[in-house]
Amino acid sequence: MSLERELQQRSNSKCELCGNDEKLSVYTVSDIKANGDKTVLYACSICTEQIEDSDKIDANHWRCLNDSMWSEHDAVKIMAWRMLNRIKADWTQDLLGMMYLEDEVLELAKASGDGEDDENKLIHRDVNGVILEHGDSVVLIKDLKVKGSSMVAKQGTAVRNIRLDHENETYIEGRVDGQQIVIITQYVKKT
Repeated sequence: MSLERELQQRSNSKCELCGNDEKLSVYTVSDIKANGDKTVLYACSICTEQIEDSDKIDANHWRCLNDSMWSEHDAVKIMAWRMLNRIKADWTQDLLGMMYLEDEVLELAKASGDGEDDENKLIHRDVNGVILEHGDSVVLIKDLKVKGSSMVAKQGTAVRNIRLDHENETYIEGRVDGQQIVIITQYVKKT
């Protein structure tokens, strides 16, 4: 029996991470020595794309890990642990606190470097020093003139689903009045 057929049977032809039943393929968990079906899982294209490109991570998509982290298969548990560490939201930290991995599985999960603090990582903070994360909502604390346009972003305007600038910890991006703008973090407060 082929590996893909074994995984289809094991997963009931569904993504082992989110349960999606479309565009499925064999995904090999990186940073682990090949070990048959212990290093592979059946995943959809949405999960695979977000695993491989952290800029495309949609935290809400990964709420499915609440169920899949309890899988009996090591590859699924390893990817669940890695994704929970990559998202870094309050709910993911709660799930990580509940998750149990045997020592050798935890060591394999950590092989990718996820879960380790990076001293060179940029930390975006609002005016009160609260850490901002990708996807957070903020409120402007003063009127801001938008360079290159006649637009003024008014104090009290809510900016939802912000994006962090990966090169400068004082910049975030968000949509105000239908226009994508760069905002300096000292002029926002997390909601």
